[in-house]
Amino acid sequence: MSLEPILDVLNRQLLDFDNHCLNSSEILVLRGIWKNQTYNEIAQQEGYSTSYFANVVAPELWRRLSHLTGRRVTKKNCRVILQSYISALTTSVTSLLTQPSGNSSPNLQQPSSPLYPCGAVPLNSPFYLKQLSLETQIIEEITKAGGLVRIKAPQEMGKTSLLLRILDTCEQHLGYQTVILNLQQADQSILGDINQFLRWLCVNCARKLGLKPKLNDYWDEDLGSKMSWTIYFEEYILEEIESPLVLALDEVNQVFEHPQVAEDFLPLLRSCYEEAKRLPIWQKLRLIVVHSTEIYVSLQLEQSPFNIGLPIELEGFSQQQVQQLAQQYGLNWINEPEIQQLMELLGGHPALINLALYQISQEKITIKQLLATAATTTGIYSHHLQRHWVRLQEQPELASAFQNVCQATEPVFLEPIIAYKLNSMGLIYLEGNQTIVSCRLYKEYFDSQWQQNILNN
Repeated sequence: MSLEPILDVLNRQLLDFDNHCLNSSEILVLRGIWKNQTYNEIAQQEGYSTSYFANVVAPELWRRLSHLTGRRVTKKNCRVILQSYISALTTSVTSLLTQPSGNSSPNLQQPSSPLYPCGAVPLNSPFYLKQLSLETQIIEEITKAGGLVRIKAPQEMGKTSLLLRILDTCEQHLGYQTVILNLQQADQSILGDINQFLRWLCVNCARKLGLKPKLNDYWDEDLGSKMSWTIYFEEYILEEIESPLVLALDEVNQVFEHPQVAEDFLPLLRSCYEEAKRLPIWQKLRLIVVHSTEIYVSLQLEQSPFNIGLPIELEGFSQQQVQQLAQQYGLNWINEPEIQQLMELLGGHPALINLALYQISQEKITIKQLLATAATTTGIYSHHLQRHWVRLQEQPELASAFQNVCQATEPVFLEPIIAYKLNSMGLIYLEGNQTIVSCRLYKEYFDSQWQQNILNN
C-alpha cells in the first residue's frame, strides 16, 4: 500500500482532533520522509529552502502528530509510525470485508425467503458471495488520493452487486461520501450530446450530495462543456465537501455507443485522474467506472476503450463458492455430484448459477430436468441464450469462429481480435493463444441452433 491512504486517515483524525487537516507543506515533508529523503532533498525537489522545512514545517508537524498519537514523533521514528497506521488500516479493511453480508447496513431487513435472482443482489441479501481479494484491492485503491478503479465483465457477472458493497464500505466504514450514477437512467438524447450529458452528470451529482445545482454559475459556452464541467467540480462540488467523494459511474458502456461523446468524455475522466497528481482539490475525487464488455463487439474495438486506473475483471464462481451458495438456498449438496454437474454445465457463471439454485430450491424444477432442458429454447436460460445468438448473427465473422470452437475436440487458435471479442462476451476462455468454450450450456445450445439452420436450409 502507498502513503496516500494513510494521508487520508491522518487528515480525518487531525480534523477531528484539532480542526485542521495536513497542509501542503506538511504533506511534502511526510512524502519525503516516506521516500527516505533528507530535508535538503525535499527542499531542492520542491523549490523551498532547507531551513523552511527543518525549522518551520517539521517542528509543528511533529507536535501535532505527537498529540494525535500519544507518542513522541520525530523525523527518525515518523516512518515507523506511518507504517503502523498502514498496517492498522489494512487490518481494518480486511476485517470489515469479512463481516457477514447483512451486517454492513443494519437498517436493512433480511428477506425471509430468496427473491427471484434478477439484477444486482441487494445489500442485505445472504445470497451474495463475498470476493475478499477483489474487494480489498478496490478499497485500498479508493483510499488513495485521486484513485480510479475500472470494473469490467460481461453482463450478469455481478459488477453492480460488487459496486454496491464497495460504496457501502466507503460510506459506513471509511466516512467517504458516495454517489452512484447509472447511465442507463440517462435519455438517449442526453447521452448523444456531450454538453447535455455533462450537465446531467453535474446536476445528478449535486442532487445526491444535497447541494443546489447552480449550473448557470459555472457553465460558460465560451469555455466549452468539458472545461465548464471541470470548473464545476473543482470550484463547487469538491470545495463544498470535506471528506473524499467516491463517484461511481455504472453502465458506462451506454456512453461507448455514442462515439463522439465517448471521445470527449473518456479523456475528461483521464484528465481528472491526472489532475489529482498535482492539485490537492482533485485528490478528494475517487472514481469507479463500471461497464459491460459486450460493447467491444459492436464498437469494432481491438482493446478496452478506457485503460487507466486499477482494472478489475470479474470471474465465475468456484466449485466451493457454488457449494456455499447452494447451502444458502437450503440445498444440502455437500460433496454431492449436483455441484459438479452445475459447474460443468454453467462454468460458474454467477447469474446462471443463482437462477438454477433458486429454481431448484423453490421446487420449480429438479436438477435432472434442468440438465435436460437448460440448452433448449424453452429452458430457464432461453432469454440469456437468445441474446447471445442475436449478437452473433449480427457479427457473422464471430459466429463462424465460435462455431469452430464449439465443434472442435481440442483448444482452437483464433485471431487475437476475434478471440478478444468472444471472450468479452463470456463465450470462451483463453488459454494462452488457444480458446475453449466457457461452458457446456453454450456448446449444446449453439450446436443445436446451427444444426437447426442446416435442416431449415
